[in-house]
Amino acid sequence: MSAQPAIRSFHHIASKVDRHAPVVTLFSGGLDSAFLLLRLREMGFTDVHAVSVDVGEAETDGSKAQVAEALNAKLHIFDCRERFARDFVAPAIGAQAVYLDLHPISSSLSRPLIAQCAAEFAQSVGAQAVLHTANRSQNTLRRLNGALRSLGYAGYYGSPYDLDPVDRTEKQSELAAAGIDLLKDRSISGDSNLWCREFESGILDDPEDHRVPEDLFHWSTVQPDVAPSVISLGIESGIPVSVDGRRVPLVELISELNRRVGVYGIGRYSGLEHLDHGEKVLELREMPAAWILLRTYRHLEAACLDAELLREKQHLEQVWVREALEGRWFGDLRVSAQAFMDVCAQRTTGAVTWELRRGGADTRAIKAAHPLYLRDRESWEEQSIAAETAVLGFPLANA
Repeated sequence: MSAQPAIRSFHHIASKVDRHAPVVTLFSGGLDSAFLLLRLREMGFTDVHAVSVDVGEAETDGSKAQVAEALNAKLHIFDCRERFARDFVAPAIGAQAVYLDLHPISSSLSRPLIAQCAAEFAQSVGAQAVLHTANRSQNTLRRLNGALRSLGYAGYYGSPYDLDPVDRTEKQSELAAAGIDLLKDRSISGDSNLWCREFESGILDDPEDHRVPEDLFHWSTVQPDVAPSVISLGIESGIPVSVDGRRVPLVELISELNRRVGVYGIGRYSGLEHLDHGEKVLELREMPAAWILLRTYRHLEAACLDAELLREKQHLEQVWVREALEGRWFGDLRVSAQAFMDVCAQRTTGAVTWELRRGGADTRAIKAAHPLYLRDRESWEEQSIAAETAVLGFPLANA
């Protein structure tokens, strides 16, 4: 197990890291990660590797290669969409991973994968440090650091913005002076993957006044001519596998649902999420596929699992969520809770048919492979009474 993260400021980088040894930075192509590359160049680092992990971001930034090249960094893009869906999103669906009943978690799923990819790559090139750009008002700070620590990464890791924040205007000004004018000025921060588009900060900082500009939403905007429609989702042993009877890989299935469900204005969330020391920040997101998949899964669980088992599972779901949220994805408690979820998932097979309408959806059919539900209550009552009276040894009243 490695030590606590040693990189918390630009001074730490300058004093601890060899300028001629390989260094890995997590690179999104945005302002913070570009500014870090600029600072590393100014400090004289000669072997910088900018790692971009593709988890299905909604907006592909075509300028990443240009920015990295202009700042003397080697860009490496890893397509991890299938890995993200299989190893992180699918378990989250089975665990009903919703933060305090407010919003499905998202970056808590992507950060451990990003850290894992960065650590693997850093080891392959002999890098002595993995740097990222999270600041202390972002939960990403403890999630990336926690994942790198749990993975046992032996080098330095952390974010210089932890103790050494830089004003957004200053970053823009210094990058412009260095000839980097490819970054658009934005009044908010965002994070996206195939599961979620998230907005925060800037004009969305204040929980008491946070109207989201409609043009920020891409998946969940109501189409004016949309008519009600029916959609059926199939799950096998806890894994979403089909839409309307068609078997679809999970990455494609999520993309299709974001489109088909989102046109009804479904899947917008807002909520306050705690920081490391208890303060809370506002988070807003759109997740149409998550909205319908989580509900589909819960309906099938209710059809397949005993009520007492479901009660225990609901308790452990929040344990699972807490551990993921706090940066302990690879920790023993989250992994142990996952084992419980996997047992439940093995019995969760079936399909739910929905009728979609503006602003919501209603179930039209719930079909489980091995159901516990009744389809004819009266017949069941007759059979149940007949069986019980036969045991007790007296005839039915109307016999």
